[in-house]
Amino acid sequence: MSFRAVFLDRDGTLNEDTGYIKNPEEVKLFTGTAEGLFNLKNAGYKLIVISNQSGIARGLITVDDVKKINEKINQLLSVSKVKIDEFYFCPSHPDYSTEKETRCRKPSPELVYTASREHKIDLQKSYFIGDSVSDILCGFNANLRTILVQTGQGKESLSILQKENKIPSFVAKNILDASNYILKQPVSDNN
Repeated sequence: MSFRAVFLDRDGTLNEDTGYIKNPEEVKLFTGTAEGLFNLKNAGYKLIVISNQSGIARGLITVDDVKKINEKINQLLSVSKVKIDEFYFCPSHPDYSTEKETRCRKPSPELVYTASREHKIDLQKSYFIGDSVSDILCGFNANLRTILVQTGQGKESLSILQKENKIPSFVAKNILDASNYILKQPVSDNN
Protein backbone atom coordinates (compact mmCIF):
# COMPACT_ATOMS: atom_id res chain seq x y z
CA MET A 1 0.00 0.00 0.00
CA SER A 2 1.23 3.48 -0.80
CA PHE A 3 0.18 6.88 0.45
CA ARG A 4 -0.26 10.34 -0.99
CA ALA A 5 1.70 13.13 0.64
CA VAL A 6 2.11 16.85 0.66
CA PHE A 7 5.73 17.80 1.17
CA LEU A 8 6.06 21.20 2.77
CA ASP A 9 8.80 23.71 3.33
CA ARG A 10 8.80 25.09 6.88
CA ASP A 11 10.02 28.69 7.33
CA GLY A 12 8.23 31.13 5.04
CA THR A 13 5.64 28.49 4.10
CA LEU A 14 4.04 27.24 7.33
CA ASN A 15 5.35 29.93 9.64
CA GLU A 16 6.86 33.38 9.47
CA ASP A 17 10.55 33.29 8.56
CA THR A 18 12.31 35.61 10.99
CA GLY A 19 15.78 34.26 10.26
CA TYR A 20 17.36 31.35 12.10
CA ILE A 21 14.57 30.76 14.61
CA LYS A 22 15.95 29.59 17.93
CA ASN A 23 13.20 30.38 20.43
CA PRO A 24 10.00 28.29 20.09
CA GLU A 25 8.00 31.21 21.47
CA GLU A 26 8.86 33.17 18.28
CA VAL A 27 7.05 30.65 16.03
CA LYS A 28 4.03 32.21 14.39
CA LEU A 29 2.01 30.18 11.88
CA PHE A 30 0.63 32.00 8.86
CA THR A 31 -3.12 32.52 8.75
CA GLY A 32 -4.78 29.50 7.14
CA THR A 33 -1.89 27.09 7.79
CA ALA A 34 -3.67 24.94 10.38
CA GLU A 35 -6.96 24.86 8.47
CA GLY A 36 -5.27 23.98 5.18
CA LEU A 37 -3.21 21.20 6.75
CA PHE A 38 -6.28 19.85 8.56
CA ASN A 39 -8.16 19.66 5.25
CA LEU A 40 -5.27 17.84 3.53
CA LYS A 41 -4.88 15.39 6.42
CA ASN A 42 -8.64 14.67 6.38
CA ALA A 43 -8.39 13.95 2.65
CA GLY A 44 -5.79 11.25 3.38
CA TYR A 45 -2.52 13.07 2.67
CA LYS A 46 0.55 12.54 4.82
CA LEU A 47 2.17 15.85 5.81
CA ILE A 48 5.97 15.83 5.54
CA VAL A 49 8.21 18.86 6.10
CA ILE A 50 11.43 19.09 4.07
CA SER A 51 13.61 22.04 5.08
CA ASN A 52 17.12 23.38 4.72
CA GLN A 53 18.46 24.39 8.13
CA SER A 54 21.90 25.75 7.24
CA GLY A 55 21.98 27.74 10.49
CA ILE A 56 23.24 24.50 12.07
CA ALA A 57 26.32 24.37 9.81
CA ARG A 58 26.79 28.12 10.34
CA GLY A 59 26.83 27.63 14.12
CA LEU A 60 23.82 29.93 14.62
CA ILE A 61 21.39 27.25 15.80
CA THR A 62 21.63 23.65 16.97
CA VAL A 63 19.89 20.44 15.91
CA ASP A 64 18.08 20.63 19.25
CA ASP A 65 16.87 24.17 18.41
CA VAL A 66 15.43 22.91 15.10
CA LYS A 67 13.69 20.00 16.85
CA LYS A 68 12.19 22.36 19.46
CA ILE A 69 10.82 24.62 16.70
CA ASN A 70 9.34 21.58 14.94
CA GLU A 71 7.72 20.47 18.20
CA LYS A 72 6.30 23.96 18.69
CA ILE A 73 4.80 23.91 15.19
CA ASN A 74 3.05 20.62 15.96
CA GLN A 75 1.92 21.99 19.32
CA LEU A 76 0.35 25.02 17.57
CA LEU A 77 -1.23 22.78 14.94
CA SER A 78 -2.63 20.39 17.58
CA VAL A 79 -5.11 23.09 18.61
CA SER A 80 -6.68 22.50 15.17
CA LYS A 81 -6.40 18.70 15.57
CA VAL A 82 -3.69 18.21 12.96
CA LYS A 83 0.06 17.54 13.02
CA ILE A 84 3.02 17.12 10.69
CA ASP A 85 3.74 13.41 10.25
CA GLU A 86 7.49 13.94 10.09
CA PHE A 87 10.08 16.68 9.81
CA TYR A 88 13.19 16.13 7.67
CA PHE A 89 15.93 18.74 7.52
CA CYS A 90 19.34 19.24 5.99
CA PRO A 91 21.78 20.86 8.46
CA SER A 92 24.48 21.58 5.88
CA HIS A 93 25.62 24.53 3.80
CA PRO A 94 28.20 24.51 0.94
CA ASP A 95 30.35 27.16 2.68
CA TYR A 96 30.64 25.10 5.89
CA SER A 97 30.09 21.47 4.85
CA THR A 98 31.50 18.88 2.47
CA GLU A 99 29.92 18.21 -0.90
CA LYS A 100 28.66 14.86 0.41
CA GLU A 101 27.07 16.51 3.47
CA THR A 102 25.23 19.05 1.30
CA ARG A 103 23.58 16.43 -0.95
CA CYS A 104 20.46 16.64 1.22
CA ARG A 105 19.99 20.37 0.55
CA LYS A 106 17.05 21.45 -1.56
CA PRO A 107 16.80 21.68 -4.55
CA SER A 108 18.16 18.12 -4.22
CA PRO A 109 15.25 15.66 -3.89
CA GLU A 110 17.26 13.40 -1.54
CA LEU A 111 15.11 14.06 1.56
CA VAL A 112 11.91 13.65 -0.48
CA TYR A 113 13.16 10.23 -1.63
CA THR A 114 14.11 9.29 1.94
CA ALA A 115 10.65 10.27 3.21
CA SER A 116 9.03 8.47 0.31
CA ARG A 117 10.80 5.21 1.20
CA GLU A 118 10.21 5.51 4.95
CA HIS A 119 6.51 6.43 4.62
CA LYS A 120 5.64 4.39 1.47
CA ILE A 121 4.66 7.50 -0.48
CA ASP A 122 3.58 7.44 -4.11
CA LEU A 123 5.32 10.51 -5.56
CA GLN A 124 3.06 10.54 -8.63
CA LYS A 125 0.12 11.34 -6.34
CA SER A 126 1.96 13.87 -4.19
CA TYR A 127 2.76 17.60 -4.07
CA PHE A 128 5.49 19.94 -2.88
CA ILE A 129 4.48 23.31 -1.39
CA GLY A 130 7.04 26.02 -0.66
CA ASP A 131 7.87 29.71 -0.89
CA SER A 132 11.35 29.56 -2.46
CA VAL A 133 12.98 28.71 -5.76
CA SER A 134 14.79 25.77 -4.12
CA ASP A 135 11.44 24.36 -2.89
CA ILE A 136 9.89 24.38 -6.35
CA LEU A 137 13.05 23.00 -7.98
CA CYS A 138 13.17 20.25 -5.34
CA GLY A 139 9.59 19.37 -6.29
CA PHE A 140 10.52 19.36 -9.99
CA ASN A 141 13.57 17.20 -9.29
CA ALA A 142 11.36 14.64 -7.49
CA ASN A 143 8.73 14.79 -10.28
CA LEU A 144 6.12 16.19 -7.90
CA ARG A 145 3.39 18.66 -8.69
CA THR A 146 4.51 21.97 -7.20
CA ILE A 147 2.75 24.86 -5.52
CA LEU A 148 4.43 28.17 -4.75
CA VAL A 149 2.86 30.03 -1.83
CA GLN A 150 3.11 33.82 -1.81
CA THR A 151 4.05 33.94 1.85
CA GLY A 152 7.71 34.27 2.84
CA GLN A 153 9.83 34.71 -0.30
CA GLY A 154 7.00 33.61 -2.61
CA LYS A 155 6.55 36.79 -4.63
CA GLU A 156 10.28 37.21 -5.31
CA SER A 157 10.63 33.49 -6.08
CA LEU A 158 7.83 33.60 -8.67
CA SER A 159 9.68 36.24 -10.67
CA ILE A 160 12.91 34.18 -10.65
CA LEU A 161 11.08 30.96 -11.57
CA GLN A 162 9.29 32.69 -14.46
CA LYS A 163 12.62 33.96 -15.84
CA GLU A 164 14.01 30.39 -15.63
CA ASN A 165 10.81 28.98 -17.20
CA LYS A 166 10.28 26.76 -14.13
CA ILE A 167 6.61 27.42 -13.58
CA PRO A 168 4.95 25.74 -10.58
CA SER A 169 1.69 23.81 -11.09
CA PHE A 170 -0.12 26.49 -9.09
CA VAL A 171 0.61 29.76 -7.29
CA ALA A 172 -1.31 30.05 -4.02
CA LYS A 173 -1.88 32.87 -1.57
CA ASN A 174 -1.05 30.60 1.40
CA ILE A 175 -1.35 26.99 2.64
CA LEU A 176 -5.14 27.17 2.83
CA ASP A 177 -5.34 28.34 -0.79
CA ALA A 178 -2.87 25.60 -1.80
CA SER A 179 -4.91 22.94 0.01
CA ASN A 180 -8.10 24.10 -1.70
CA TYR A 181 -6.35 23.72 -5.06
CA ILE A 182 -5.09 20.21 -4.22
CA LEU A 183 -8.49 19.05 -3.01
CA LYS A 184 -10.12 20.19 -6.28
CA GLN A 185 -7.76 18.07 -8.40
CA PRO A 186 -9.10 14.80 -9.81
CA VAL A 187 -8.08 11.72 -7.86
CA SER A 188 -7.42 8.56 -9.85
CA ASP A 189 -9.24 5.33 -8.98
CA ASN A 190 -6.16 3.73 -7.51
CA ASN A 191 -5.62 6.43 -4.87
